[in-house]
Amino acid sequence: MVAIIDYGAGNLQSVKKALDFLGCESVISGDSKVIDSASHIILPGVGSFGDAMESIRKNNLEDTIKRAADGRRPFLGICLGLQLLFEKSEESPDVKGLGVFDGSITLIPKSQGLKVPHMGWNSVTVNQKCGIFDGISDGTYFYFVHSFYLGNADSSVVAATTYYGTDIQCAVQRGKVAATQFHPEKSGEAGLRLLKNFIREG
Repeated sequence: MVAIIDYGAGNLQSVKKALDFLGCESVISGDSKVIDSASHIILPGVGSFGDAMESIRKNNLEDTIKRAADGRRPFLGICLGLQLLFEKSEESPDVKGLGVFDGSITLIPKSQGLKVPHMGWNSVTVNQKCGIFDGISDGTYFYFVHSFYLGNADSSVVAATTYYGTDIQCAVQRGKVAATQFHPEKSGEAGLRLLKNFIREG
């Protein structure tokens, strides 16, 4: 069973609908016992870094999420869920992230006439053609909605990149722990393939 973590902010229903479409049993829950007992974990997220971390801590879920992302079970962060896994964000400089991965989150530079937030489809370059990206080719398009981005993670964990005014590390993967800046649940067939890969991981 997949537990979709409910900490009071996130694109919960769209993720669950995608999993339902794939015939995967899932539950939306903020209960640590439910999350601890799940075989797979998804950390979704929309909104601001600071508000999300405050909500996670208010709901006593920080340690639960860290356990879920300790590498023993498949774990997937989505959009803000990727950013929260890092140490800090320029969006909320005084707020500590979960620190599952080393690195920080930065505002997309407002240059070259590009709109921020970045909303729309971008092609990605796949660096790790395994795990969640098994069978997904370079140049595949995924759907993004974000103003802040990851750009300084260790190259060994960067699973995919894209370009929007700057180089964006749009997915990370270390063992069974992965996260994407884009929304697989809103990315058509490619997104469903990625979610299938995640579900298939044991």
